[in-house]
Amino acid sequence: MTRRGLLAGAAALGGAAAGLTTQGVAATPAVAASPPHDSPPPLGPVKVDPDDPRYRSLTRRGCNARFVGKPDYVRVVGSTEQVVSAVQQAVREGKRIAVRSGGHCFENFVDNPSVRVLIDTSSMSAVSYDAQRRAFAVEPGALLGEVYRKLFLGWGVTIPAGATAEVGVGGHVLGGGYGALSRRYGLSVDHLYAVEVVVVDKSGKARSVVATRDPSDPHHDLWWAHTGGGGGNFGIVTRYWFRDPEAPKGTDPAQLLPRPPESVTIFSASWSWKDLDQRSFTQLVRNHGRWYERNSGPGSPYAGMFSVLMLNTRKYGELNLTGLLDSTGPEAQRLIDDYVAAVGRGVGVRPTRGHEVTPWLEAAARVQESEPAPFKCKAAYLRKRFTDRQIQVGYEQLAGKAGGELEGSLWLVSYGGKVNSVPSDATAVAQRDSILKAVYMTGWKAQTDPEPRLAWIRDFYRAMCADSGGVPVPGAVSDGSFINYPDTDLADPALNTSGTPWHTLYYKDNYARLQRIKARWDPRDEFRHALSIRPPK
Repeated sequence: MTRRGLLAGAAALGGAAAGLTTQGVAATPAVAASPPHDSPPPLGPVKVDPDDPRYRSLTRRGCNARFVGKPDYVRVVGSTEQVVSAVQQAVREGKRIAVRSGGHCFENFVDNPSVRVLIDTSSMSAVSYDAQRRAFAVEPGALLGEVYRKLFLGWGVTIPAGATAEVGVGGHVLGGGYGALSRRYGLSVDHLYAVEVVVVDKSGKARSVVATRDPSDPHHDLWWAHTGGGGGNFGIVTRYWFRDPEAPKGTDPAQLLPRPPESVTIFSASWSWKDLDQRSFTQLVRNHGRWYERNSGPGSPYAGMFSVLMLNTRKYGELNLTGLLDSTGPEAQRLIDDYVAAVGRGVGVRPTRGHEVTPWLEAAARVQESEPAPFKCKAAYLRKRFTDRQIQVGYEQLAGKAGGELEGSLWLVSYGGKVNSVPSDATAVAQRDSILKAVYMTGWKAQTDPEPRLAWIRDFYRAMCADSGGVPVPGAVSDGSFINYPDTDLADPALNTSGTPWHTLYYKDNYARLQRIKARWDPRDEFRHALSIRPPK
C-alpha cells in the first residue's frame, strides 16, 4: 500500500517525499562535470507547447492533483548543457522557471500559475561511479528505486534515503533525504560529496557550477545550501555525487558508501478502533513516544529500526504500526517483539501481528505510488513524545465526528539515531535533536469538496500546537518542520499566530547563512516560490 493510497482513502506505509529541484551563480570560474565517455547521447532538448499531445502528461505528473500548472511550455532536458540553454532562454524571455524531477512537491511550487517555463529533468536518470572524484554520480531524474538497484547490483552499496521507490532524487536530497536506513547511517546529505548546479549570475548569464564539501572549495557554500536548504532556491541541480565522509582513502568503490543488509525483517501490528477507547488510545501513543525517547541514540540496539505508527481516523477502522529492522534471525525477532510489546503494554488489546523476511533490494523497491490524488500534508519534528494534552487532542480529532467521516491520519515516523550525531550547522538541516517526525495528512477524490478536509487538518495541527501559537516552534515538544513536506500555511499570519517566522520553523539559525548564499548565487531571485529563501534586506 502507498502514501498516496492513504491520502486518497487507503491506509499504508509510505516513504520520504520530495519536492522540486532548483538552486544559483558565482563570480569564480564554473567547473562543469563531464558525462561518462561511453554514455549514449542525451535525450532532448524537447520543447513541448500546450498544443503538443505530450503537454498534458508532462504538466500532470505532480503527485498532488490538487495543483495543475499551465506553463507556456515544458522543456524536456537530458544534460547539464541543455539545462543551461533552457534556463538561459527563460531568463532572456523574462519567464519564471520551475523544475520537476520525480514530481513529489506537496505544494504548488512547480504548478503555480505564475510559472511560465517548466524544466523537466526526468530523463536525466544516470547512476554511475566517478573515479576522478571517488564518488557515485546520480542525476536528478533518477528514481530512488533505480538508485538503490544500480548502486546495490553494481557495487553492493547504497545511500540512506526515502522508502518510496518512485520519488525522484532531485528534490528529495535537497530537503535532507531520510528513510529506512537513516537511523543507522544518517541522512542522504550526510553522504553528499558534491553537487552540480545551473545558476544565473547578476548579469543574467546561466552556467553550471560544481560545488563540493571541501572547505577550501570556493563554491563550498553552494554545496552547503544543498544539504537541506530545500528546492527552488538557488538554481537547478543536474548531478549529485555521494561518498561517505568516513570512507577509507582507497579507490575501491564498494568501500565508499554504506553497505545495506542482505535481508531485512518487515513487521506490522494493527489495533482495531472498535477495541479502543480514549484510555487505551492514550496508553498506546504514550508508550510509543516513550519508547523512542529511550531508543533514539546513535548507539542504540535499535539503530536499525524504522517504523511508522499510523494514527488513522476512525473511518479507516484501525491503527497500524509497520516498519522494518535491518537484520534477521532470532535476535532481530526478539528486538521486534520487545518493541511491539512495549508499544502495546497496558493498552488492553492484542494487536494483529505480521512479519516476513525479505531481501533488502526487494524491500527497498516495495513501496510504490498510486495515481495522483489531491491532498494536504503538514509536518513537525518531535524532540520528545506528545504531551497527554496533545494525545487527547489526537483522540478527539481522529475518533470524533469528523474522524468518522473523513480520510486522514497522523503518522509518527521514526527519526534520530545517526541523524542526531551531526552538528546542526554542519549541513543546512538544522533539526539534529529529534526522535520522530509527525506527519498530518488528508486526501480526497477529485470531485469531492476539499474545504471540510482542509479545515479538519488545519484545526488538528493548530490544536496540537496550541501551546506554541498553532505551529511547531523549535524548543517546544516539537523542533520545527520539514522543508520536503512544505506547508504554505506556516507563512499565513492567520494560521501561524506564534510570532515565529516560517523560515525559523524550517531552518532555525541556519536561515541567515542560507540568505547570504542566496544573495551570492541567485542575485536576481530567478528561483523562487512561496517558501523560498528570501534575499537579505
